[in-house]
Amino acid sequence: MKKVYMENLGCSKNQVDAETLIKLLEDDQFIHTQEVGEADLIMVNTCGFIESARQQSIESFFALHEANPDAKIILSGCMAQRYAKELQEELGEASAIFGNRDLSKINEVVRQVFAGDRVVTIPSYPPMENEVYERNELLSFPGSAYLKISEGCNHWCSYCAIPLIRGGLRSKPMDVIITEAKALIERGIKEINLIAQDLAAYGTDGADGQSKFMQLLEALVALEGDFSIRLLYIHPDAFPVELIRFIAENKKVLPYFDIPFQHADQRVLQSMGRTGTKESYLALIEAIRKAVPEAVVRSTILLGYPGEDDAAFAEVLDFLSKAKLDWVGSFTYSREEGTKAYKLRGEREHKKANKIAQMYQAQLQALQAPITHANLQRFVGKEFEVLIEELVEGEDLAIGRMYAQAPEVDGLTVVVGRSLKPGRKVLCGIRSVNGLDLEAIPVQGAVHG
Repeated sequence: MKKVYMENLGCSKNQVDAETLIKLLEDDQFIHTQEVGEADLIMVNTCGFIESARQQSIESFFALHEANPDAKIILSGCMAQRYAKELQEELGEASAIFGNRDLSKINEVVRQVFAGDRVVTIPSYPPMENEVYERNELLSFPGSAYLKISEGCNHWCSYCAIPLIRGGLRSKPMDVIITEAKALIERGIKEINLIAQDLAAYGTDGADGQSKFMQLLEALVALEGDFSIRLLYIHPDAFPVELIRFIAENKKVLPYFDIPFQHADQRVLQSMGRTGTKESYLALIEAIRKAVPEAVVRSTILLGYPGEDDAAFAEVLDFLSKAKLDWVGSFTYSREEGTKAYKLRGEREHKKANKIAQMYQAQLQALQAPITHANLQRFVGKEFEVLIEELVEGEDLAIGRMYAQAPEVDGLTVVVGRSLKPGRKVLCGIRSVNGLDLEAIPVQGAVHG
């Protein structure tokens, strides 16, 4: 049997695609290998969201090709979807360029590649009733998994290329999502991370245009099993206020709110296509914390957007000073052709603004780090379940996460103890904050799951 090596890049939604591709290839007599040198087929599942991600994708492609030049190599994912024509001409080393809208076509593409053909295919989305995929191997740490409830986005924020890559919103049928969730629970997954470009938009592509997200959430929490649900990415301008009370009353949904505010200056927000204001965002945060005192709020901020100046950035700092968010990520604006913001400034001006944005980013991090550190202090001296993800070799230590820490983007919890097993939950006492991480010790007899 042939072996396939999968290099997955980009976001959690891309990871779900990679997991799906692995299963489809395994069904076609491939074995998934972790060693690129022994692969007959290398797949590079790329990100195409911003320029730096595309550069990383190309660098990874050539590094893997150099590591095993005899293997067939396929460039797939978002970058392949958006730039297929350019890649066909410029990336002659690629055995195939494969888009990300109909993953079921991968086996056909691979057969053509091994027959000696060079393939470039960007298939359209299949009918929704045919878009039912299984996953076998999960690329997350043990105990957690991502569950994608929709594709694409209808918000069309002026800076964002996602609708150009993934298309408009396509909500997955609710029964398919429930079936996937049951399968994850049955295989022992303790934390299901719901993902989409905007979770609350789920169902708004239907005939009545109304969100079905709350109905979906009600169906998910009704499932039996020892699991929790984490919500990742809810657009602040379409935030369902009823969700706050729902989380307060349903302990299966972690009190973790990931809301990408992106900015706080009114002029910049309007240009981005946002309808909210600094004041409305602060009010939303206050409402969440009032109803859910244990709530953790995370956000992202976009810096360097056209028109942002010192005064606009000062609004961001003022917002963060007042909001005292638990976690804040930031990234600098990438000038993406085809987006509404692309023509707002030229390339020379963009490069100059990007340097300023990097200075803003350093100031933002300097402001936010002590806020996050102070917020973490409220967990010290209390007990929380920690999902163990990996062991530290040669030490009586494990790395895990409690509810306040989302996978990959937040700090971690270091657990001091023996006989800890990845994929299990452990009730731990938090004893200190170390930088942006927590240190904990298990409560005696607290291991379960």
